[in-house]
Amino acid sequence: MRTLSNFFYHQRALTLLLILIPPLLWFGVVYVGSLLALLSQSVFVFDDMSMSVLREFTFDNFVNLLAPANLDIVLRTTGMAIAVTLASVAIGFPMAYYMAHHASRAEKGFFYVGVMLPMWASYIVKAYAWTVLLAQGGVIYWVVNGLGMQNVLQAVLSIPVIGGDTLATSNLGRFLVFTYIWLPFMILPIQAAIERVPANLLLASSDLGASPFKTFRTVLWPLAFPGVVAGSIFTFSLTLGDYIIPQLVGPPGLYIGSMVYTMQGTIGNIPMAAAFTVVPIVLITIYLAMARRLGAFNAL
Repeated sequence: MRTLSNFFYHQRALTLLLILIPPLLWFGVVYVGSLLALLSQSVFVFDDMSMSVLREFTFDNFVNLLAPANLDIVLRTTGMAIAVTLASVAIGFPMAYYMAHHASRAEKGFFYVGVMLPMWASYIVKAYAWTVLLAQGGVIYWVVNGLGMQNVLQAVLSIPVIGGDTLATSNLGRFLVFTYIWLPFMILPIQAAIERVPANLLLASSDLGASPFKTFRTVLWPLAFPGVVAGSIFTFSLTLGDYIIPQLVGPPGLYIGSMVYTMQGTIGNIPMAAAFTVVPIVLITIYLAMARRLGAFNAL
């Protein structure tokens, strides 16, 4: 054992290679391999008569993505992902800033528990709990009725695209559920990024006569932007691929995740499901390229 230990001590490159082989095999074969196997199906033909996949090369599946019904699914999913990401930034940034620069040790611990506690609960339990909260006769309607704001809620629900018959069957309700579930993934990266911003820079900006908004725009936001990018990657990509919440909350209408599930699990049209899978991959790749051009990853 001593001879073997001495050998590996002097062969650092070989030692590193042996350590990395198991995770690289897992990542390369199980994760990337299975993904490539799925994506390779996107250029095959699905025979409606025999309900089987024919290994004939074609790009018709990607052309079909531009059909009005399929394009509507892509735009609906992307719009919701953008809205959830922007709302998560608007809610998460002030909370993260308070946690980083103003909260005491006890308050910071309380906020950490408050942010992470929902992540400990089952995703399915949280989604079903929100169906109860948003239903007529639920807690939210009880609060609205108690405040005498029924007319305001009905006015909001009457807005096209946003509203619906009830909160549970509206895009607004779906948006609330998405934002609640993915918000912790935005708060924690932003809070970590803000904590790396020296407080004396903010004080120096104030001493030099900058207004609070200018200090935020020219000092805090650029330095904390990597955390915003990291959090937005989570919220945007997780919303793009989710297929459970759109089935439980909101009006009828498929999302990319539910469309992939329907095509592959119900119909068996794996090539079309694979073509839909390409859409979030392309969108995330474009987003990461834009973030990289903005220099957001340089400070991570």
